[in-house]
Amino acid sequence: MPNENAGNREYKSDVFSMLMEDKKNALEVYNALNESDYSDPDELEIITSNHGISLSIRNDASFIIDRQINYYEHQSTYSPNMPLRCLIYYVNDLEKFVSFKNKDLYSSRLLHLPTPHFVIFYNGLKELPETETMRLSAAYYQKTDEPKLEVICTAYNINPSFNEELKAKSGVLYGYTVFVEKVRKYNKTMETLKEAIRRAIDECIEENILKEFFLTRRDEVTRMTEIDMTFETRLQYVKRDSYEEGLEDGRAEGREEGRAEGREEGIKQERLHTEAERKRADSEKNRADALQKELDQLKKQLSKD
Repeated sequence: MPNENAGNREYKSDVFSMLMEDKKNALEVYNALNESDYSDPDELEIITSNHGISLSIRNDASFIIDRQINYYEHQSTYSPNMPLRCLIYYVNDLEKFVSFKNKDLYSSRLLHLPTPHFVIFYNGLKELPETETMRLSAAYYQKTDEPKLEVICTAYNINPSFNEELKAKSGVLYGYTVFVEKVRKYNKTMETLKEAIRRAIDECIEENILKEFFLTRRDEVTRMTEIDMTFETRLQYVKRDSYEEGLEDGRAEGREEGRAEGREEGIKQERLHTEAERKRADSEKNRADALQKELDQLKKQLSKD
């Protein structure tokens, strides 16, 4: 495998993207989503190129089948910005497509393009609906009923008890969900996260859940899951602390507002409120920076193991 892809995996790749590297797995998930019956994995072309913005937003899986380009993204942390990210993925691939095919943008003939589809598989701790339609137009400052540029993503919640019919059609989605839940379960009772991951892998192999995958890529799965789960836990702590700080600041502001009298005092409180918002924003940024440093250090440590 090219060194470029190996380097990217240090930043983005998780167990889901590792599963999607296999054409058979990608085709199985595609068939489950679209109720299709493609049987030849070679009809599917995996897109492995980096999308060029930064390594941190390289998408998990993208492939072409039947002149349709599909972008699959796994998320354990909800992000409302997925339509924007998907737009960037597609535009970058279009640029490469036009260049590789020597297409003339000024031609009098219509240039045909692969039809894009954007799918998100969510299995985070935050409660979300079974499915969600996300639109790029939701981010526009000025809302309009007929946006001139739209990107639509469909998000599927694949946590236990959600989209069971879909997971029943795909052993990959079902197996991935089972594995993640086993890791979370054992992480609550075992001494280290690594032990929890190993226990989860052993049980999946015993239960014939993604058995071949775990047998051949056990070490890599252990490393990447440890990074992902550690990041997920740290992020929950940051969000909890920021929320509690926000509550305390809100109480303090409320007490101050209760003592406010007249226009002059009102102006003063507005300034205090603005300053409190600024401090909260600075605090969240500092926490995010500290979290990223922790994650970078963990990656270096795990890479030496």
